[in-house]
Amino acid sequence: MHEMSLCESIVQIIEEQARTAHFDAVRRVVLDIGALSAVDVAALRFCFDAVAAQGVARGAALDIRTVPATAWCMACAEVVDINRRDAACPRCGSHQLVVEGGDDMRIKELEVD
Repeated sequence: MHEMSLCESIVQIIEEQARTAHFDAVRRVVLDIGALSAVDVAALRFCFDAVAAQGVARGAALDIRTVPATAWCMACAEVVDINRRDAACPRCGSHQLVVEGGDDMRIKELEVD
């Protein structure tokens, strides 16, 4: 389950930010997760609660937004949104796509006290 290690990294980043920005608690964490990231959202939520239980993010709400992946279509020379690696271009139907993004995860916002 790689979600546990992802949560450990998220909480580590939050703890570092708490020391730097001098806040004591986090009320809400907003994550953007790429459609191709292969993250199990339910497992991520469970792991986050467990990992964050002793730090500044204890009890924080976890808002997860799925971000579409992008690919460049070689046939129509357009950048398009996709949600699977084997997707066809939504403009021309070609399968000649070069994935450009959408397998990442980012902390977008922290609501802090």
